[in-house]
Amino acid sequence: MPHAKTEITEIVTGLATLGFGDLRGCLLDPPPAVRNVDDATWMSLLDAFDSGMHMTEFSRAWLNGRAFLAAADGLRGRVPLTVEWKGPHRQPGYDLVPADLRIDHVYLVSCKYLSKILFNASPWFLFVRLLADRKGAGGDWYLEVAPKEYQALYASLRRMMPGLPPHVEDLDTAERAAIRRLLQEGWPEAASDLYLQMCREVAYESARRWSERLKETARREEMLWRLLRLAPAPYFVLGASPAGSLRLRILTPWDWRQEFSLAGFEVWPDAGAGQPVVRWRALVARRQHGDEVAVDGHVEIRWSHGRFGGHPEAKVYLDTPHEQVPGYAPLTPDHSVAVRQLGFALERDGHPDRKGATIVRVD
Repeated sequence: MPHAKTEITEIVTGLATLGFGDLRGCLLDPPPAVRNVDDATWMSLLDAFDSGMHMTEFSRAWLNGRAFLAAADGLRGRVPLTVEWKGPHRQPGYDLVPADLRIDHVYLVSCKYLSKILFNASPWFLFVRLLADRKGAGGDWYLEVAPKEYQALYASLRRMMPGLPPHVEDLDTAERAAIRRLLQEGWPEAASDLYLQMCREVAYESARRWSERLKETARREEMLWRLLRLAPAPYFVLGASPAGSLRLRILTPWDWRQEFSLAGFEVWPDAGAGQPVVRWRALVARRQHGDEVAVDGHVEIRWSHGRFGGHPEAKVYLDTPHEQVPGYAPLTPDHSVAVRQLGFALERDGHPDRKGATIVRVD
């Protein structure tokens, strides 16, 4: 239930910043400070909590919200007046900040649980326009960068499916669906080598075009900032990684330059990946100490809705642990704020203003 888990991690994180001690009571009688959550969503969260199926997600989100409330570079014990949930709708316009919550109209929070994906973009947007301009050329990236290999792969499939058009670019939606059904069990023997040939050419040509646009130092630096989703204003990431809780403040490019400098940025094709993959690496020098830190990632270029299902997309992954990335600063606790560790089962105290138990005390 990925949709249910997303709602839990995002809404409960915001709910925990309000200083309540009884999570179930909040789900049963939602506080008005939490906005953009409808009654049906509150009920589904209550049902999920009572089922006991997602207690890990509830617990992590609750503790992350609590930590943000007490963090020195977070709320510092100040209970917010409003917590707005973005919900499932798409962000209007183009925004580098992947915010799921907005607190008191100022604090932007992204809830990222065990995800290494930075972008899910069009290859044109990444490799040609460097994540800077959404408008421009588009279309089938495989047809653009590996037309011969793509057509050869398609021709091998067409021999098994008489009636398909001669050229891959002429496929309609129904014909693409038919090919997807054919390939549900994997690539036929006659097509597997042709697919790998296409993968190598797509990876090589994608890396070449990307590298051609990154010859200037300023462009390489801006490319790294965009890949890491550094924005003009700082924001926060609350979630989980394989190492444990993930609680970060994301620096702005202005902040980043005060602490770091770019020593190198390179991209190259991964010929043995088994699918079109381009790898990227940045070398970042710490200004204070002079040592260098590597930031690694990769891009998977694949059909958006299964094999031959739609135009290829570029999924950008961060391979370096978030906590080790220059520009991702761990949240630090404010020791002047004491946060009591209250469990989910505590009853509400009936406070007339907060409608719940306050868990934050400023010493």
